[in-house]
Amino acid sequence: MRKNPTQWAIMAIMLLGLPLSGILLSGRPIAPYLEFPPLTRYVEHAAFSWAAFTIFAGIDLLLLFLIINLMVHGRHKRSISTAARHHFPLWGWAGLLIMLVGWLLAWTRFAWFAPWQGHTFCLPWIGYIILINALCVQRSGHSLLTDVPKRFPLLIGASAVFWWFFEYLNRFVQNWYYTGVDHFSALSYTLFASLSFATVLPAVLGTYRLLLTYPLFDSGLNQMLSLRNPFPRALAWGVLALSGAGLAGLGIWPNEFFSLLWVSPLLIISALQFLSGREILFTRLGHGDWRPLLAAALAGLICGFFWELWNVGSLARWHYAVPYVQRFHLFAMPMLGYGGYLPFGLECLVVGSMVVGPQHLFPGEDASAAGEYHRCCK
Repeated sequence: MRKNPTQWAIMAIMLLGLPLSGILLSGRPIAPYLEFPPLTRYVEHAAFSWAAFTIFAGIDLLLLFLIINLMVHGRHKRSISTAARHHFPLWGWAGLLIMLVGWLLAWTRFAWFAPWQGHTFCLPWIGYIILINALCVQRSGHSLLTDVPKRFPLLIGASAVFWWFFEYLNRFVQNWYYTGVDHFSALSYTLFASLSFATVLPAVLGTYRLLLTYPLFDSGLNQMLSLRNPFPRALAWGVLALSGAGLAGLGIWPNEFFSLLWVSPLLIISALQFLSGREILFTRLGHGDWRPLLAAALAGLICGFFWELWNVGSLARWHYAVPYVQRFHLFAMPMLGYGGYLPFGLECLVVGSMVVGPQHLFPGEDASAAGEYHRCCK
């Protein structure tokens, strides 16, 4: 897709245009959905429902069971890693210090720090990113930060754009909203929000790379159940149509389709990548390689825990208004909402591989392997 602007244009039109098309089809005015900063509350959320809660809980438990089952079986198959440990880099201690000091400043209310109090959320994440890359270096001698230093700034910029896209999708369902930002102008809101959003991809992908250094992801999980499809192109077209319809549904039925905010973009991007002749994340399942999928999903969940933890004591923070399941919270997030971090981790991996290159994110990736994956699924 890097060499095919038509595919990029189709992706942009689908991801940005389909939710708006849903608003047009529903007959509602578009203006409230384009307000910036988005402060008005205009989506009426459905009340808590035990039936819906049970269904979503069943889905989350099924995913959790699948992850645990695969990791248990992979544990019996893996080889013992003999990789030598390296010294913990000095800059890793700087990352730990920034994370702890940033956490302290975010959760306290010092009078001398009041003018900057609303801008602290990015500080613990900057420290986290540095620390997690240092741990990768200690365990494997490599990290995303040290392997692609020239592309890392691109990843930071792409991260800001990436999360602004999800802020855009949230306008159609309003599942989260911010407090403590009312005094920001449009420009200051954009600048300070972008600074926090720029940490998303580096944090998730750094955590992903760290998970891959553990023996559990060394070899056993690339010898698991193979999922092959005899009609991959037909499936890709079907997935593209259904996920596109789901994205349009956000603007028509926000209460019923809200969970597709985390699923449809992943499926649309993957389907378009496959139809344009590129390897996708799910292709590896045909060879029994579950490492990237599981590591990315767990990385999303781990970062999700820290996002919610550090949010709860911050001055400028977010709150949730999730239909049907708004109960039993861990921090501000309803417990079942954490299931959304699993596909979100996969989206981070898919987008990140487009920025820094798959060879830095997929285990054992090289040109010949990529060609083999594509030939077997073509």
